[in-house]
Amino acid sequence: EVQLVESGGGLVQPEGSLRLSCAASGFTFRNYAMGWFRQRPGKERRFVAGISAAGGLTHYEGSVQGRFTISRDNTNNTLALEMNALKSDDTAVYYCARSNLYGSNWPSDFDSWGRGTQVTVSS
Repeated sequence: EVQLVESGGGLVQPEGSLRLSCAASGFTFRNYAMGWFRQRPGKERRFVAGISAAGGLTHYEGSVQGRFTISRDNTNNTLALEMNALKSDDTAVYYCARSNLYGSNWPSDFDSWGRGTQVTVSS
């Protein structure tokens, strides 16, 4: 059974940092591209960052470019999202997801999802 379990969310002050993790199991992690999405209350789920299967390629949504860094450890089957200079607009539930296709921003191209972890940016 494919499982993706996010962790690391919480409450952080504006301009603070947070590191999210996603533990993957039930599939050959190194064979899949991975991504992070987020969903604000009342809004659609939106792409944040993606990484290729081997980890050599990454791409980001414009508003997080330069502040967020996606990475992966194919030995330990984990995905991470380092978030810096956080803003109130970054408040959302963050999801990790699996895809056969690197480079897509569309949720429909991701076939497995975690349950999400809440990130709240507030003073």
